[in-house]
Amino acid sequence: MPESGETPGDAAAPAPSEPRSTRRRRLRWAALGTALVLAGTAGWCVQDALTAPGRGSAQTKLAHWGRCHGLSTVVDLVDNRHQPAAAHDACGTAIATVHAAPVRPRPKPTPTVPPIPLHAAVQPLVSPALPGEGVFKPLSLVDGQPAIQSATVRPDATDTEFMIGVVWMKQHDLRFDLHPGVSEPGGNWTVPATIAPGRRTGLLAAYNGGFKVSNGDSHGGFYLDGRTIGELRDGAASEVFHRDGTVTVGVWGQDARMAPDVVGVRQCLVPLVRNGRVTEDALYGGTSTWGFTDGGYAVVPRSGVGIDRNGELIYVGGRALTVQSLATMLQRAGAVTAMMLDINLSWPSFISYDSTKNPHDPVPHNIVNFVRDPTRYYDYSSRDFVAVYARTPATTVTTTARGQAGR
Repeated sequence: MPESGETPGDAAAPAPSEPRSTRRRRLRWAALGTALVLAGTAGWCVQDALTAPGRGSAQTKLAHWGRCHGLSTVVDLVDNRHQPAAAHDACGTAIATVHAAPVRPRPKPTPTVPPIPLHAAVQPLVSPALPGEGVFKPLSLVDGQPAIQSATVRPDATDTEFMIGVVWMKQHDLRFDLHPGVSEPGGNWTVPATIAPGRRTGLLAAYNGGFKVSNGDSHGGFYLDGRTIGELRDGAASEVFHRDGTVTVGVWGQDARMAPDVVGVRQCLVPLVRNGRVTEDALYGGTSTWGFTDGGYAVVPRSGVGIDRNGELIYVGGRALTVQSLATMLQRAGAVTAMMLDINLSWPSFISYDSTKNPHDPVPHNIVNFVRDPTRYYDYSSRDFVAVYARTPATTVTTTARGQAGR
């Protein structure tokens, strides 16, 4: 039994405290031991991290080890570059990272050329119109587009066998080449007086030139190859050929003149149409203005060329035309400026070329019943003429119609 005055807990009371210096010494040895253990463990872990397989640098491997052992905050503070790292499942096997495809510039859309619509029907000279009279149809296609279109109308109510051909040509798809003739204007030229076999690929059409230059009938000149036959006269109606293959029709010295890009000029008389209106000369001019015809008749084969407000070319020709009816048809077809070309039986003709069988030697056809054979420009021509080609030689060209009614 415990003695009087003692309690049961008194027997378990601790011994008196050890000296403070002894306790400090013991704590230092414990801390040192712990540090050595941690250092050894850390060294082993670091060595294990550094020797882990992979192609990363030591810094990358240490950062990976730290993130996998709860030290992500420390790693982020040290590595403030914030470079994306591969994801891992519980810091073990790497999970494949899907990288976004490199951003490539969006390709520019290929410019599309709007389709060529058919020209609005031309008002015939005779009323009422017959079915289909004055309605334009494709004559020559360039890559499937009707770059050359034609229509026919009657010259009057009685001469129905001699139809007038009206042709509209889209310059964007075409190239126009002026050729000299052996006799008109005469002389030696680098451009031949024929469409030779080697120059027929892409050929779509050809049409006649103007009055004689050699004897002054044209009241103007002829320019090609850098030289002039006759005189380029101010005030003369002029068909002007440019280096880019386009043609303009204007009055020389006013809206047409010599320039570095001009490669050819064909002058003939005065305008039939000016500013969209038939001229006073066309309505009331006589032989002094328009020249003499076969037999002195007013109604003879005639031809003319003009340009519309959009810069497209218009040709009109036929076997039975007066000066007034020629001018009227050019104006009704849309010409804002137009001029006379050659007249009388042997000279006017508009020829289209069908390349469906042989693109290098297309078959020629008159659009209406001109008297000259359509092969005329495959031979040497005595007078100048214009050849019409597809602007791009590699394009697909064909002729869809072999002439109109009245052949």
